[in-house]
Amino acid sequence: MSDEFETVRAAPDQVKPRSGLSLRARAVGLLSRREHSRVELTRKLSAHAQSPEELNALLEALVKEGWQSDQRFVQGFVHRKAGQQGLAKIAQELTQQGIEATQVAQVRLELKDSELERAQSVWQKKFSANGPPQNTTEYARQGRFLASRGFSHEVIHRVLKHPPEFEC
Repeated sequence: MSDEFETVRAAPDQVKPRSGLSLRARAVGLLSRREHSRVELTRKLSAHAQSPEELNALLEALVKEGWQSDQRFVQGFVHRKAGQQGLAKIAQELTQQGIEATQVAQVRLELKDSELERAQSVWQKKFSANGPPQNTTEYARQGRFLASRGFSHEVIHRVLKHPPEFEC
């Protein structure tokens, strides 16, 4: 039976190269899976573009046609990340994605009020079985975890001093 499989398999030199997709088809394919920032699309498509001018023209057309929107990207990104990450990490990642400072500032304002509740939720998922920190080593470990998620030191201190499940 293994002989049958060997005859069906084509030799590597006999495989036809896949026809290349147009730059527009690649962009629409990426955008149909999820939202991408303009910077992210530029990075992913630059290897397939004939010139930077061609890529910029395509990106402008995609924006005009409603295929690409940094605002939609920000909304989706914040929706996915807000439950697991703090304000600092979300803002940093948005900045790395090339989102304008005004949009990042708006996100900061929107998320600031829920920062404590989100940090408490993250702490509960990770540490509620162990309970509040009993010594400085545990306090530092839990604090580093929350800090790595992008929560502010003030919020971390409030969560660890008065854990949500153990409040009076």
